[in-house]
Order: sequence, then structure tokens, then C-alpha cells
Amino acid sequence: MIHPTASPFTDPAAVARYAEVPRRNVPGHDSLLTMSRILLAERVPAHGRVLVVGAGGGLELEDMALAHPGWRFDGVDPSQPMLDLAAQRMQIAGVSGDRVALHHGYVQSAPAGPFDGATCLLTFHFVPREERVPMAAEIRRRLKPGAPLVVAHLSVAAGAGPGGEGGAGERDLWLSRYAAFQVACGVAPEHAARARDKIAAELAVLTPQEDEAVLREAGFNDVQMFYMGFAFRGWVASA
Repeated sequence: MIHPTASPFTDPAAVARYAEVPRRNVPGHDSLLTMSRILLAERVPAHGRVLVVGAGGGLELEDMALAHPGWRFDGVDPSQPMLDLAAQRMQIAGVSGDRVALHHGYVQSAPAGPFDGATCLLTFHFVPREERVPMAAEIRRRLKPGAPLVVAHLSVAAGAGPGGEGGAGERDLWLSRYAAFQVACGVAPEHAARARDKIAAELAVLTPQEDEAVLREAGFNDVQMFYMGFAFRGWVASA
């Protein structure tokens, strides 16, 4: 079974404040959403169908649905409370219910498609390393030939840092910058430090080269990086 690690988005308090979190964690989060739909729109037709993997919360669903009123969406997420939040967000935004279908589960719970495009934003870093290629392949199987996939998640290099031998590793440096960005956005330093340590200990954060190799091994081509925000990177690829 292809699935990410246990979802951190089951605590009611965490779910309730989810909309605030990405802007504090991800540099340029709102622009990332805008760039993602621009990349999709290059090849998704005016009345296309888009698969959204990790759709809980509904932030990218809302952004795309309002910008492209002809698009229809299938969103999948392992957290039912987060899917409920996405449904609520769609209702508040005035997005018709017949445009968005939400599916509880992992990517294999999504319809077979074929879809005109797909997104997987801020999700892959929760997926164990050995399950990345199978998950990406499940997404690709649901896409039309040549359809775009947009992904963005934590991805940092593993080489030596600027201090050279004996200095801080580059991975540690980028994760420290991640924490510093949170503090600059109003997160308490002790909370940011705990989040940084939790990422380092629990998440399978790959290098950019490994992330690109995952997409290619899953059958995607023309893999291009379009976004970098401290410890986060994003790519667009073709099925």
C-alpha cells in the first residue's frame, strides 16, 4: 500500500489554524499557488480536469477554482478533518459542489482519470523515501500523455556547508533558515526550533537531485525546477 506517514493534520486545533500555517512556513506561499496554476494553465484546457494530491485544507483548490471557473477537480487526502476543512473553504468561496469531488485516502483512492493536470503541494516530504516513486507513478498513471504535474515540498542539499570540514552541514543550515523564517513571521523561537528538530528527525527530506530522479523514475519527463524558497523547492514535469 502506498501511503505517507501518519498525517499530522488530525488534531482539531491544528486543523482549525491550518490556513495560517503555510504562510509562516513556506516563503512566498501565495506566489507558489499562483505559479502552480499558471504552469498548469499552459496545458490544462479551459474545461479541464485536475487531480489535487494532498488536497486537505483546500488552499490550492480555492486558488485554482476561482482563477479557472471551467476547471473541475478531484482532491484526495488521508485526513478527513482536513478534507472537511477543504469542503468548507469551497462553500465559503462560492465554488459549486459539482466542480470539486473530495476523496478520503491516498492517491490510489483517486479516480483513474485521465486528468489534464495534477498538483502535489507540500505533501511529498511526508512520504517515506521508499514510497516516493510508487506514489509518483500512481499520479502519472492517472494523467493524460503530456499532462503537467506540479510538485513542491521540503528538499535540501546534503553537502558540506560554507564552513567546510568541521562546519555546519548544508542540510542543517537550510533547516535553520527554515526555522528563522518562521520566527520572522511571528512563530515563537522555541516552537520554530521544535519544528526544525521534528523535520530533521522524522521526515524523509531528499536532496533536489533525488527528488528529480524520483519523478523521472516514475515516468515523468521534462522535469524543471521553477521555485525555491529556503528549504522548499518546486518542479513542473510532464507525464
